[in-house]
Amino acid sequence: MSERRYVEFESIHSGIQSDVGRFRLAPNGIGWKSTGNKTTVIAADDVKKVSWSRAARGHQVRIVVKDNTIYKFDGFRSEDFDDLKDAIKLYYKVQLETKELSVRGWNWGNTSFQGSNLIFDVSNKPMFELPLAQAIGTNKPGKNEVSVNFVDPGQPAPEGVNPKEVDELMDITFYVPGTVAKESENKDEDNEEEDEEVAADMVFYETIKSKLEFSQMTTENIVQFQEVLCLTPRGRYNIDMYQDFLRLRGKTYDYKILYSNIIKLFLLLKPDEMHVMFVIGLDPPLRQGQTKYPFLVFQFVRDEEIDIELNLDDEAINDKYENKLQKRYDAPTYEVVSTVFRALTNRKVTVPGTYRSHHGANALKCSMKANEGYLYPLEKSFLFIPKPTTFIPHSEIGVVSFSRLGTTSGGSSRTFDIKFHMKNGSDIQFSSINREEYANLEEFLRSKRIKVKSVNNEETIVSYAELDEDEDEDEEEYSGRKKRRTEKEMDVDDEEESPDEDFAPDESGSEVAEEFDSEAASENESE
Repeated sequence: MSERRYVEFESIHSGIQSDVGRFRLAPNGIGWKSTGNKTTVIAADDVKKVSWSRAARGHQVRIVVKDNTIYKFDGFRSEDFDDLKDAIKLYYKVQLETKELSVRGWNWGNTSFQGSNLIFDVSNKPMFELPLAQAIGTNKPGKNEVSVNFVDPGQPAPEGVNPKEVDELMDITFYVPGTVAKESENKDEDNEEEDEEVAADMVFYETIKSKLEFSQMTTENIVQFQEVLCLTPRGRYNIDMYQDFLRLRGKTYDYKILYSNIIKLFLLLKPDEMHVMFVIGLDPPLRQGQTKYPFLVFQFVRDEEIDIELNLDDEAINDKYENKLQKRYDAPTYEVVSTVFRALTNRKVTVPGTYRSHHGANALKCSMKANEGYLYPLEKSFLFIPKPTTFIPHSEIGVVSFSRLGTTSGGSSRTFDIKFHMKNGSDIQFSSINREEYANLEEFLRSKRIKVKSVNNEETIVSYAELDEDEDEDEEEYSGRKKRRTEKEMDVDDEEESPDEDFAPDESGSEVAEEFDSEAASENESE
C-alpha cells in the first residue's frame, strides 16, 4: 500500500447524483470526478470521521469533515472494504468505522443533528438521515407535530432524471410528545428551583428552523417586512426578501419561495378605498398539508407608511437591478412592497384598468358559492379575491351568461348571477351581484369582445337576503287573504245573529249551502 500513490474505485455515485465517476484516495485528499466532469474534493486535513455502511446502491462511505459537513459516496462492493480501510488509516490516520443500520421498521426513536443533517436513530442505530439543507420550510400542522417540507412538486427535476421514473420525498411529519427541561442562560448560577420545562415539539421545531435559517445565510437579506396581514392563507407573516428567494415566517408556518416560482403580481384597491390588496400568483402553489394555495393575498392599510433602507450597495442597485430600486424608501407600505417585488422577481405588477362599477369602484361585490368577495374585471382577465382566489383569463372564456335579470313569476330581483363558460368545458359562477352593476359589466364584456347571453329559466342561487325578501312578500299576501277571510266570517256571523224567522230553507229541503259555495255567494248578493 505504501508504494501506491493513490487508491481508486470506479462506478461510484456522489450523494444523490445520478452520475457515476471515479473515487480516489490520495495523501493530499479525497476526490470524486464524474463522467460529466463534476468534481468533489476534500482536503486531507479536513477529514474528521469516516464510516462504512449498507446503502441502496451497494455500500456507502460517509465522510464527516471538521465543520460537520457530510459527504456520501455510494456504489462500493463488499470486497472494497479492506482496501478502503488500509488507505484511510495510512493517508488520514483515521479508522474506517462500520455502522449498522436499523432495520426493525419501527417509527419511533430519537433524533440528533449533525451539521445540517437530521439523524433518526432506533435502538442507537441510525435508521435514516434528512438533509435539511434541501428543505424549503417547516411548520406545525397540529399539536405535538412538526412537519419538514422538501422540494416543491412543480420544481423541475434534476438534469438527466425522469420524474416519472423516480420517487421523491415531499414532506415528513414527526410526532414529538412530552416536555424537556429549558436550557438556562446562566448555567453557572445555583438555582434551587426546579428547571423550567417547555414543550418538546417546540424545541424540536425551533431547532429545525435554526438549521434552515443557517443554510439560507449564503445570500444576504435585502429587506424585511414585518407582521404583514395575509388573507389567503390566513395569518400574519414576516416577509424576508433575499436575492433569489423570499421567506414567509409565521407563528405556525415557515416557507421558502423561489422568485422563479412567482408568475403573477396584482395590486388592487378594495371598494372601501381604505385597503389595498397585493396578490402573488405561484406555480407550483404553496402547500399547507394537503391544501394548495396558487395565490397569496396580502392586505395593507392604504394610509400606512413605512421607512426602510435596503441592504444593497449603489453598485448592485445600478447594475444588477437597473435602477429599479432605491436605497431608501419613505412611502405607503403597499407601494414599497410592490416595488421591491417587481424588481426582485422581474415581473410586471397588474393594476385595475378602465372598468368602473356603478359606484365608481374597481371591483364589484359578489359571492362564489358560500364565499363573499370581490370580482375585479381587469384588462386581460377577471380576478376574484380573497377566497377562493380565482383567476379567469379573457382568452379562456367561451361565453358569459347572465341569469335572473328580468321579471320572474310577477316579481323582480335586486341581484343577478353571472356564469363564465370556459373553453375547456368548466363553468365558474358568481351570484348576488347588485342589479345596478349589470349595465357597466355588460358594456365591459362587449368592449373586450366576449360573447354575452341572457338566460331567464336557469336555476340560480338565492341569497339569504333574497329569501328574507320573498318571506316578506309571502307574509303580505298571506295577511291579505286572512283579512278578506275574516271579513267574510264576520258577515256570516251577523246573519247567524238575526231572528230565526228570517231563516227560510228552500222548498226542495236541501241542506244549507256551504259558506264558500257559489250558491251561497249568489244568495248573499241577491239580498
